[in-house]
This record gives sequence, C-alpha cells and structure tokens, in this order.
Amino acid sequence: MNFEWSGVWDAMPTMLDGLLVALTATGIGYVIALVLGLVFAFMRRSESRWISMPVGFLVEFIRSTPLLVQLFFFFYVLPLIGISVSPLATGAFALGLHYATYTSEVYRAGIDGVPQGQWEASTALNLSTRRTWTNVILPQAIPRVVPALGNYVIAMFKDTPQLLAITVVEMLGGAIAIGSETFRYSEPIAAAGLVYLVVALLMAWVARMVERRYGQVRV
Repeated sequence: MNFEWSGVWDAMPTMLDGLLVALTATGIGYVIALVLGLVFAFMRRSESRWISMPVGFLVEFIRSTPLLVQLFFFFYVLPLIGISVSPLATGAFALGLHYATYTSEVYRAGIDGVPQGQWEASTALNLSTRRTWTNVILPQAIPRVVPALGNYVIAMFKDTPQLLAITVVEMLGGAIAIGSETFRYSEPIAAAGLVYLVVALLMAWVARMVERRYGQVRV
C-alpha cells in the first residue's frame, strides 16, 4: 500500500482536535508538577522525620513506577472507593503527580546550590523563615533550575499518548480512530508524528527564551 500525503493533510483536523486535548492535559499537569514539586521539596527538607521520610518514600515510589501503571490505578482503582473524575482530569492529575516527583528533585538541587553564606546572612539579618525563602533562597534557586523545568514540560507533552489507555483521545488516539475507519494507519500516524514534532520544537524554543530571560541568578 502506497503512502499518500493527501491522507496526512486529511487527518490534520482530527490531529488539531487531539492537540488541544494534549495541550490541556500538559498545561494542567505542568502547573500541578511545578507547585506540588516545590511542596515536596519543602517537606523533604523538614527537620521532622515524620514528614521528610514519608514524603521521601512517596517521591521515590512514584518515580520508580511507570506512568502507565499510575494512570490505570487512578482511573480504574480509585472509583472503587468512590473517587471518580473525568478521564482528562484523571490523566492531567496523574501526569502532574508523576512529574512533581522529578521537579521536586530539581528544586532540591537548586536549593542545595544556594551558597551557605546566603543562609547565614539571612540569619544574621534576623529574617523570618518566610522572608528567607521568598526573598533570598528561592530567587536564587529557581533560576538555576529553569532549564530542567523547561525540559520536563516537553517530556510531559510527549507522554500524553499514554492517556489513550484511560480513554483520553488525543492525537495518537485520533490517528488510530482514523486508521480503524479507513484501514490506512501510516498517514494518520505520520500526521500525529508531525504535529508532535512541530509542537515539541516550539516548546523547546519557548523554553530557551524563558531560560535566557529568567535563567540568570540575580543576587
């Protein structure tokens, strides 16, 4: 069976619908990952082992299990105990939680990279804990990790095809649906691949722009 480029262009409207779903899941998941990852990083630095150890175990447990397994758990197991949300919301949350464990380690590395003298200066100036974090530590730690955080949004976007396992139809799901109707899979899958490539390259370009703008430590 010959490959026909016309089939690629015919599949593009469906791909664009799937792209909206993928970007929605990525956007929601990325916000969750950024916020929850910072919370995890703070909790792992707690002086109380009753906080730091359970959170550390949770982070390592999630990082050590496949995203697909976590998607199945949230979508098929949680409804058994009365927790049920839409497939897209479930997928976005699973993506966010999964990548929050990675961003937490990135945050932790950035915080550890702040010179010890900055902590000592904050103590000498009698700054409160909140002001130490918000005015001294985080403004120096976050720029250090901007490149890594930018990479994770691209990785998250490329993981959205796994949401098909919980009935979220994004670009790959749309390509498979077209293939099942026309019995031609090469063209719609090629269309999905092209859209993934273009969007990922655009994300990488934006990430570089953000890195140049905000990736400089200002002391």
